Amino acid sequence: MFRTPGRLYRVLAIAEAITWTILIAAIIARAVGAPGVVVTVGGGVHGFVFLAYAATAVLVALNQRWHPGVGVLAVLSAVVPYATIPMEIWLHRTGRLRGDWRLDATDDPRDGRWYDRLMRWFLRRPWVLAVLLVVGIVALYVILLLVGPPGGK
Repeated sequence: MFRTPGRLYRVLAIAEAITWTILIAAIIARAVGAPGVVVTVGGGVHGFVFLAYAATAVLVALNQRWHPGVGVLAVLSAVVPYATIPMEIWLHRTGRLRGDWRLDATDDPRDGRWYDRLMRWFLRRPWVLAVLLVVGIVALYVILLLVGPPGGK
């Protein structure tokens, strides 16, 4: 399912947009009388997928060697409802999602950088990478839950 960076990015971009729908529907439901817990649940799901999308965008940006500005734009696209979809389309059309995971070093001098070597090590061990990402996302999610929503309350 996630054999290429482009496929992984697409799945998370779509999931992030779907969770925007869940959150917006929950906010509307609360406004018309549903219990506030619907927003808590919808917001929780959206928040978790938001963090997963951001981690995926960073991983894919490093693998694809995007300009840092493109990577930042990819992450920031999750802040605007549904913007991850046109972002994915643009990245696909411009060829930025083309290619496979960079598992092996090439003649490219950039392959000698410490973070490229580290990324290749993790990409060759996808379960280690997946566990590390899930643990990191869950830890950040819990910290953000403890801090509370923006604006207090």
